[in-house]
Amino acid sequence: MKVDALLTGSITEVGTAAAQLEAAGYSGVWTVEGPHDPFLPLAVAATSTREVELGTAIAVAFARNPMLLANIGWDLQTLSQGRFVLGLGSQIKPHIIKRFSMEWSKPAARMREMV
Repeated sequence: MKVDALLTGSITEVGTAAAQLEAAGYSGVWTVEGPHDPFLPLAVAATSTREVELGTAIAVAFARNPMLLANIGWDLQTLSQGRFVLGLGSQIKPHIIKRFSMEWSKPAARMREMV
């Protein structure tokens, strides 16, 4: 059975936290799109662990350029030696408009184009 954990805390602490979760037997650690970028903590965790899966749960797809997102994903996949999982979401209309200052459009079609 796989058991995963949410990776939280300061960017200066996530490496230690990820290593402790791996040592405790967790299968994966995940970050969320919140007040901070979900990718940078995973880069730190990748350098502090060897086996746990590392993923975003969920990164907002529409707030990023597709090429930039592909580069971030590739770099994390390389850094983690194949342990990175990219979880994308569309977010809700008010957040896309207010938080990211972007226009809202059909999320399914847009996500299909993004991927």
